[in-house]
Amino acid sequence: MIFCRFKKSNRVSYGIVENDAVRAVDGDPFNGYKLAAERFPLREVELLVPVIPGTFYAIGSNYHNHVVGRAKVKGRDPIFYKTPRVGYRANSALAAHEADIVKPADAGPRFEYEAELVAVVGKSACKVSPSEAAECIFGWTIGNDLTERDWQAKDPTNLRGKNADTFKPMGPWIVTGIDIRDMTTNVRINGRLAHSFPTANMLFSPGEVISDVSRYNTLSPGDVVWLGTDEVPEAVKPGDLIEIEITGIGTLRNRVVAEAA
Repeated sequence: MIFCRFKKSNRVSYGIVENDAVRAVDGDPFNGYKLAAERFPLREVELLVPVIPGTFYAIGSNYHNHVVGRAKVKGRDPIFYKTPRVGYRANSALAAHEADIVKPADAGPRFEYEAELVAVVGKSACKVSPSEAAECIFGWTIGNDLTERDWQAKDPTNLRGKNADTFKPMGPWIVTGIDIRDMTTNVRINGRLAHSFPTANMLFSPGEVISDVSRYNTLSPGDVVWLGTDEVPEAVKPGDLIEIEITGIGTLRNRVVAEAA
């Protein structure tokens, strides 16, 4: 099933995507819903961020080639961590499918995307095993973890480097009932295929990540866990179109624009 959040005539609602249409629902997929009467062509609604998470988790260094490639860029040996390195991101950084990514005027040239699978939590998870954690996942969406690398190097909290406004596009919707082992992540820049990698080829599985977090932090329905990227991202600039396709989910599409003077 495909769930979305959308806006139509100033009304915000969850909905179920059916082919080229969206059926509105009363309620939400986490606390219960009923089908509403309204049904709209998908092209006539504005897709919003598919969930506003209570807590926004993100793991780094979760794909082998990314760890090796980033270490090479930094001129050091790769570091493979024994446990997931999970941090937080800011909801204020979220941006919807087709929304602009605003590159700040004082951002440097190393402005890079990161194509990520996102697990959307559907059940409370506290001190769960990896297999139990996997059962707490409601569905999947796509994230683009924009990073200003020079800011990141100088800011241990990632306040600017990863959490500036519009740096976290997520969408276009949440898909349930799919197997990540069947997925491929494709990244296109201005229509050119820049990267293609098996989505599930992670160092720590989604269940392992959620289990580790749940040792000390209770995850709640609607929380999201971004699961890292593979390969070495390229720098992007205003005017560039970034498309992240994860097969079985869809495509998250955003254009980079310059901050208004």
